[in-house]
Amino acid sequence: MIDLTTAFKTNKQTWNDRVAVHAKSDFYNLEAFKKGGSSLHSFEREALGDVSGKTLLHLQCHFGQDTLSFSRLGAKCTGIDFSDKAIALAQNLNQELSLDASFVCCNVLDTSHFVSQTFDIVFTSYGTIGWLPDLAPWAQMIAQRLKPGGMFYIVDFHPIAWMFDYTVSPPLMRYGYDQKQAIYEQYMGSYAAPEAKLESKEYGWNHSLGSMVNALVNAGLTIEYLKEHQQSPYNVFPSLEINKNGMYELTPALYPLLFSIKAIK
Repeated sequence: MIDLTTAFKTNKQTWNDRVAVHAKSDFYNLEAFKKGGSSLHSFEREALGDVSGKTLLHLQCHFGQDTLSFSRLGAKCTGIDFSDKAIALAQNLNQELSLDASFVCCNVLDTSHFVSQTFDIVFTSYGTIGWLPDLAPWAQMIAQRLKPGGMFYIVDFHPIAWMFDYTVSPPLMRYGYDQKQAIYEQYMGSYAAPEAKLESKEYGWNHSLGSMVNALVNAGLTIEYLKEHQQSPYNVFPSLEINKNGMYELTPALYPLLFSIKAIK
């Protein structure tokens, strides 16, 4: 069994190495973002509604594009990420764009040790939950950081999609739907820059929808809904086709690509 300190250290190094590459990638399109573009998608915009004047905590924010997009919409935002290089870039972008977001570098599970404020909204999205070995402390932290009546929202890739090993072609169903053992993968490139001369080493964990829901309920939150979505804004899995909405989907749609959960404290 992998030591969690080693796993987190390995993952942090990989994410630090990705920052400069991702900042130059078409995937993140940073120049368009600086000119006023938003990195937000329809799922989170519809779920969160009007965020103007609300406080928002963004978990695992990478270099802060979503955080800053919400800031542009009038939210008072705080972004969390364990990559010091990502947080440094986020802070630079915040200053360059004359926004008022704040950014904190820490492991997301340690957020309450670094942030004492409570928020109207806690938000996380697209490739976050799989980096966490245990959802109980994650859910407890979310409950701690929400105001009474506050909303938690997650939209992320469906756990069925993570049952496949994408380092081989065609992908092989190799991992458990709710696998407690760490999954280690090592490959060149990243989702945002597949051709980059960048070695990715990463430890991840698969969490079932039931384990997510139960962790949030056990932390004292009330689930408003759990949805599964056949389409994704990101073309990050093999053999996806773009649909009339500009989203990507499997043909045939054998399983959902995304899920979303909205919960209230």
